[in-house]
Amino acid sequence: MNVLLFGSTGMVGQGVLRECLLDPDVQLVQTVGRTSVGAQSPKLREIVHQDLWHYQAIAAKLSSFDACFFCLGVASSGMSEVDYEHVTYGITMAAAEILSRLNPIMTFIYVSGAGTDSSEQGRAMWARIKGKTENALLRLPFAAAYMFRPGIIQPLYGARSKTALYRVFYTLGKPLLPLLLLTFPDYVLTTQQIGQSMLTVARHGYPKKILEAKDIRAAAHPYVEKQS
Repeated sequence: MNVLLFGSTGMVGQGVLRECLLDPDVQLVQTVGRTSVGAQSPKLREIVHQDLWHYQAIAAKLSSFDACFFCLGVASSGMSEVDYEHVTYGITMAAAEILSRLNPIMTFIYVSGAGTDSSEQGRAMWARIKGKTENALLRLPFAAAYMFRPGIIQPLYGARSKTALYRVFYTLGKPLLPLLLLTFPDYVLTTQQIGQSMLTVARHGYPKKILEAKDIRAAAHPYVEKQS
């Protein structure tokens, strides 16, 4: 499997990249982002690309992929609705539209978030825009597309958020996360589980197009069994 990964320097993306590089069935992982991931592997190929709203300049390097794991995102705190939509919807759809043309057999997996509003009519600005993005992705002519909606995420193996507020949260909450994972398994996921689930869904699909945290966890189980 050849995988295209967006957002590989973020917390979720770091975890997904690790699982892709460890998976013996993944032949190539190509990252696209504004900065280098700082990792080395014979499987890894990087494209450093500054303009994430336009991809024609690198279009020749975006074909022949089986899956795209889109983990790129920003926190809505302090952003206007226009600016948040420009980033969240704009960047995602710019990439997805060209990828759907170049990769007709691609499975596209988008990391959204728990509480996303599919009606696009709710009161929470971020949830409406995430819902708009999900709906637009599901209309594109990919072989398959899946929306991942994780809730609380426990970073593993050095994965670290780029958002300062999230780093504070994870630093203060670190002692409680393993307990939350045991007590509320349907609401807490690890970065490892998200990566493993993506690989399983990319290979075998899933009965639902929108996966909540419990679905993501369930999809990761066959991967763990396969590797054991």
